[in-house]
Amino acid sequence: MRRNAYLFVAISMLSGFGSSAMSLVAGLWVLDLTGSTAVAALTGLCVYAPVLAGPWLGGLLDRASRRPLVIAVNLALAAALFSLLAVRGPGQTWLVFAVSCAYGVSYVLIDAGETALLPSALSAAELGDVNGWRSSAQEGMKLVAPLVGAGLYAWQGGHAVAALSAVMPILVALLYLVVRLNRPPSGRPTRRAHSLRTGLAVLAGQRTIRVPVLLAGVSIAMSGFVTAALYAIVVTELRLPTSFLGVLASAQGAGSILGGLVVGRLLTRRGPVAVGVAGTVLFATGCLARCLPWWPVTVAGAATVGVGLPWTVVAAVTAVQTHTPAALLGRVAATANTAMFGPLVLAIPLGSAAVHLGGRPPLLGAAALCVLATTAAARNRWRLSITTRRPRRCSAANDHDRQTCVTG
Repeated sequence: MRRNAYLFVAISMLSGFGSSAMSLVAGLWVLDLTGSTAVAALTGLCVYAPVLAGPWLGGLLDRASRRPLVIAVNLALAAALFSLLAVRGPGQTWLVFAVSCAYGVSYVLIDAGETALLPSALSAAELGDVNGWRSSAQEGMKLVAPLVGAGLYAWQGGHAVAALSAVMPILVALLYLVVRLNRPPSGRPTRRAHSLRTGLAVLAGQRTIRVPVLLAGVSIAMSGFVTAALYAIVVTELRLPTSFLGVLASAQGAGSILGGLVVGRLLTRRGPVAVGVAGTVLFATGCLARCLPWWPVTVAGAATVGVGLPWTVVAAVTAVQTHTPAALLGRVAATANTAMFGPLVLAIPLGSAAVHLGGRPPLLGAAALCVLATTAAARNRWRLSITTRRPRRCSAANDHDRQTCVTG
């Protein structure tokens, strides 16, 4: 078990390094090729847009053997990245966009595939810890990989970054080969598993999955919604150089690494719903801290967001892994990813429009929405707890001796 845990953490580090380096360089490359910042920004949209097709793409994982499929996706991604070696000028800009779309599709399949494979390789007690370690590894790579990618791009150009990034999924595929699966990675799909509505039905039907996924979706959407507001706070309100955003990114990354290391223990003690609520509250607290006109508090707020945001994601992923039937895990995991990350497609442009009101109103609105979501989740949990604990008594209701149970 411990061996598999280390392998999955290594997989997260390698895949996180390659994707973080290439996601930054793709935009820089397109900017240099076209001279247009608007066109360069579209590379990010190409990466995120495929998440909206999560329920359909996740169905592949329930119809095929999951490990071979994930390995094949990684190898296909490596081939796509090597194709960037053919880029020579503006006429090949479309190839960068095509590879960005391939990255987006691979994210959906690989993330859902890993979520589905972990319960087959680890015990239920280890899932929370390993999910937290994987989150810390990925966040750590987000601190290192962009610097390496940008430096290599400035030194040798986009081809060198593409080649380096292409090596990462090949190494990941090799690591998947040596993971020991303790039980079959998927059940035999039923006819119902092929329904596009299955993932939504499972999410909506089980509160232990639904609540953490919704809390993660709200927090992630609000993180995109306040991006433009954070720029306004730093530049307009605090009157600091744009380079200060790098300090905030580092503080948030450090918080994410720390949060990932401790979230497993919290999941074991409190469960996914409680951890999801706590993470959303921390994210809201970080948004409020960013509204204060003192830069050290802004840095502290970034670190707080760094702790809270991964907690919501890890809680949701762990809930999906532990409460979903094995035969449906691929589709449900992909649908959950769509529910968590899909709203970003709308939240980011809405935040860009809302920032015209100033930097603080979007941050206050995001915090209020998060508090509202956690209040609803906590109230629902309290009511369910009272109903579950309340004793039930039965008495004869009529001459036919029917038993009617009433809540006492």
